[in-house]
Amino acid sequence: MKVVFMGTPAFAVPALVALLKLHDVAAVLTQPDRPAGRGNKIVFSPVKEAALAAGVEVLQPETLFIKKKNKDDIPCFEADAGDAGTCFRHHSPREVRDRLKSLGADIFIVAAYGLMLPKAVLEMPRLGCVNIHASLLPKYRGASPIHAAILNGEAVTGITIMHMDEGIDTGDMILQKSMAIAPDEHFPSVHDRMAALGGETIIEALAAVESNTALRIKQDDSLASYAPMIGKTDGLIDWNQSASQIINRIRAFDPWPGAYTMYEQNSLKIWRAERSLISGDSTKINNRKPGTIFSADNRGLTVLCGDGALLLTELQGPNAKRMPAGDYLRGRTIKTGTIL
Repeated sequence: MKVVFMGTPAFAVPALVALLKLHDVAAVLTQPDRPAGRGNKIVFSPVKEAALAAGVEVLQPETLFIKKKNKDDIPCFEADAGDAGTCFRHHSPREVRDRLKSLGADIFIVAAYGLMLPKAVLEMPRLGCVNIHASLLPKYRGASPIHAAILNGEAVTGITIMHMDEGIDTGDMILQKSMAIAPDEHFPSVHDRMAALGGETIIEALAAVESNTALRIKQDDSLASYAPMIGKTDGLIDWNQSASQIINRIRAFDPWPGAYTMYEQNSLKIWRAERSLISGDSTKINNRKPGTIFSADNRGLTVLCGDGALLLTELQGPNAKRMPAGDYLRGRTIKTGTIL
């Protein structure tokens, strides 16, 4: 089939690679290039890098919605990308829509694109638009389903291939495939396995669409939950929570935004933690508030929480690297009894 692919982050790359092998990818839409890093240099999205390597046309609108007096008729923006080696273009909505129509694609495939599609675009291809979503819908609709699954301690997650409508991940489902999450697994490995599963699942779903055997399973809206976009402050640890809840926050927000607490007005990031042996020992933790530093030694930092204590085993202070907690504490005086 002739397809147009829409995606931006690394999660979408395995799906694009799989489609390039078996289908005619006529064009790729990805978000505009952005400045990043200390040098504020222009950075291409992972999807753009993959598309350029395959010689596929790349379109990069800021939005696909056309509004009155939005300067749609002004030529698209071009700028030098410096070390990136070429120029980048922020295509206007009208320019992109006209190009999409001219391609005559059978179907549009979307994976973590990051932009809403207006009704006119959803209805453009003859087979409609299909989305690769990183949860078992209707659970965790929205921008951060992988984070949400880990944060809530899910043992199983998965990929849903769905027909797109104007809602946020509300369309009829075509195919779902499940995947286990290990109890100690952090976001990076869950993300990478989910991305690979997305690539496998979209190929199977497209075969069903092409043969006109694709299912249309209605979602039960009463079972829906929403996973909003993650912000920097979401990493802040509430020590009143249970040890399991705090560990899940650490797992979910590794590497960004990172789980953290405040010690002496400075942010202290926590990358690894485990239940402490003193957990449940009421004689040692009685009358001490959650967040109290119980001990600091070469094993790590023991902190009281809502149902016992946690041993923090990997830390990162301001302007420092991630390191084993024993190394971090060497040469630093951490005051026991302090409340984080």
